[in-house]
Amino acid sequence: MTYVITQACGGTCNTACVDACPVDCIDGPLSREAMRGGRLQMFIDPNECICCNACVSECPVDAIVLDTDASAADLARNAEFFRRKDGIVPG
Repeated sequence: MTYVITQACGGTCNTACVDACPVDCIDGPLSREAMRGGRLQMFIDPNECICCNACVSECPVDAIVLDTDASAADLARNAEFFRRKDGIVPG
């Protein structure tokens, strides 16, 4: 089991969860352009998350849920972010 950040995170520009994570598994498009466009959303790497719960209470919009409670769309968005980050572009 791991945590997933849902679409509710989008546009909040809040990164308190990043600071709370002891294993540095939360990432996102932190460019100025993404922040200005309201597209900022953070993502949790499922291969690194230790399910410690530290990030959950830091989220001001309750966007962090267990993967078993996340929608298929949120799971797909999360997986896509890390595929692109790792240089794997879908074909």
